[in-house]
Amino acid sequence: MVRYPCFVAPEVQHSIGRKTFARTRTLVSHPIRECLCLMGKMAKRFSFTASTDRLYRYFFAYSGLRSTTTDLGGGTIIHSWIPKTHKPTKPTLLLIHGFGANAMWQYGDLLRHLLPHYNLYVPDLLFFGQSHTSAPDRSEAFQAKCLMKLMEVHGVVGKVSLVGISYGGFVGYSMAAQFPASVERVVVCCTGVCLEERDLGEGLFRVADLEEAVKILLPQTVEKLRELMKLSFVRPARGVPSFILSDFIHVMCTDHLKEKRELIQEILKDRKLSDLPKINQQTLIIWGEQDQIFPLELGHRLKRHIGGNAELVIIKNAGHALNLEKPKEFTKHLKAFLLDSSTAK
Repeated sequence: MVRYPCFVAPEVQHSIGRKTFARTRTLVSHPIRECLCLMGKMAKRFSFTASTDRLYRYFFAYSGLRSTTTDLGGGTIIHSWIPKTHKPTKPTLLLIHGFGANAMWQYGDLLRHLLPHYNLYVPDLLFFGQSHTSAPDRSEAFQAKCLMKLMEVHGVVGKVSLVGISYGGFVGYSMAAQFPASVERVVVCCTGVCLEERDLGEGLFRVADLEEAVKILLPQTVEKLRELMKLSFVRPARGVPSFILSDFIHVMCTDHLKEKRELIQEILKDRKLSDLPKINQQTLIIWGEQDQIFPLELGHRLKRHIGGNAELVIIKNAGHALNLEKPKEFTKHLKAFLLDSSTAK
């Protein structure tokens, strides 16, 4: 039986199999070449990826969020999902996505768990989704400043808690460091914020150099997307037709390619642990035991760096995309940390 992936690079699988391809999955479970050919012809006129993206939009709107585009000035535009009505009696939670399609693809499954307790804000980072800027700064510090300004523009007062997955954790950590009076609780998931530039040359990562890392994280060929899937999951999907992967690349991986490359380069440029500020907020670090994108050593390194205010949770049999590979465990730890025991369900 073929399991179709939810293509969220680097968090790459699952949703499309449950939803969009419920019918075609049965056909493809048998090696019938004619069916694959027919589906390939259909793909030329019908985009599975674009259709799934529309489903996510309907779901977010149905859940009580609204899509908004905010001009922050200076040529910077941020798209985000915000509450239709911000309720002052609820705390505020910011969900920050990693590299991949857009915020919806990584946080869709969490909405039902968090919306009853929080005013949720789910932005697309710069150069993802509909967010972009003409400013030259590619640092996570700039991304963090933009998100804080976004919250201010929408009148969010008081403290904000945040969750950052992978690259989103870099941005979230920077927010906590830059705005300690505004950020209350921090969750970072498989976030190599403690990496150093020298780690690449010393063999900590599966890739040999920055250029190879860029080719994998920004896949432009089916082969590279399959490689990313293998690196992101302990048990990656098998037998996914190439035309589905090509469709995802065409829809989600071709916009702002130059700028996204620069974001990756900026992460590693002259990076030293000694330059990383220490945050004082209560912090939950969640890591997949078999993460091949950011190895577990970086999770232990981050725990040591923050000290007593940090808790490290390691999820077994999970890779980098642990929010999709082990969603129940991920959600359990998230709720236990973010919610008071009296409100956690």
